[in-house]
Amino acid sequence: MEPRLRENLESFYQQDYLEYEILFALDSADDAALPLAKEIAAKYPHIKTEILITGEPPWPNPPAWCFEHMSRAAKHDILVTSDSDVLVNRNYLKEIVAPLLDPKVGMVTVVYRGQNAGGFWSGMDAVGMSVELTAGVLTANLLEGMKFGLGPTIAVRKDSLEKIGGYAALGDYFANDFMIGNLIDAAGYEVVLSNHVIDHVVAPMSFRQMWKRQLRWASSTRFSRPKGHFGTGLIFAVPYGIFGLIAGLLTGHVTLGVSLFAWSIANRLIESWIVGWGVVRDPVALSLWLYPVRDLLGFALWVASYTARQSVWRGSRYKLVAGGRIVRTAVAN
Repeated sequence: MEPRLRENLESFYQQDYLEYEILFALDSADDAALPLAKEIAAKYPHIKTEILITGEPPWPNPPAWCFEHMSRAAKHDILVTSDSDVLVNRNYLKEIVAPLLDPKVGMVTVVYRGQNAGGFWSGMDAVGMSVELTAGVLTANLLEGMKFGLGPTIAVRKDSLEKIGGYAALGDYFANDFMIGNLIDAAGYEVVLSNHVIDHVVAPMSFRQMWKRQLRWASSTRFSRPKGHFGTGLIFAVPYGIFGLIAGLLTGHVTLGVSLFAWSIANRLIESWIVGWGVVRDPVALSLWLYPVRDLLGFALWVASYTARQSVWRGSRYKLVAGGRIVRTAVAN
């Protein structure tokens, strides 16, 4: 059970789309969310729904295992995978599947704004989605085109999926969303970034929970895209503004040091307003102080990603290896 789970799941049943089906995948019939999923499905009997109990995943990547089961059961040629902490509006399906009508397009993905379900540290997580993540995705799309996906929504056609070996091809990778786009691009299809924006609901969390979650993502990016991740260290502003301030104070150039620090803050405010509000329409991005703090936190996570070789995910401990693959080493305490 997650915050706003009812609202999230029900939003997929309210699509302005002629015909579609909804499939749920759960590891176990004991999942606390199962009764709610059944209740919502019964409320919309005109939407075909199937619930699959997939069992304990034998692959290191649990979502890939679930998606493989659902792809076998799916009756249609277009597959849209999503997380349960996603909220969508009525034109979601109509807009994201449209590019797939072009046979040259094999996959569509979307950016998302973080929606904080409550708490300061979950707010740090959410604003990072709206600004830092979105800015990085837009930059990658401008420089080299989309060669990866974003997990909260990925739409594919069955023919492009089969060409890469299905979801089974993702079973050994930590970032299955990155790899599916990478493989589909390598197979000769286009990967499209939709103009559509969705909401990613962030559950309340402590600093420790937030740090572990963000570090897991940063570490997976380091192993999946090592050169790009290394370059990410240059996109932060506030840490370098602080370094400039310290250097100015130590060398007697106080005005220069203060100016560098002030510009680093202004730079982050401009990015937050242009990307966080201008692109994904997150009102939280208009806050005067939130994103500069998040920028400093993001730099700390980037540094820490170079010290992490293991990660805890869904009750298991994994070792990250070259190429973005993972090896399950133990059950987490």
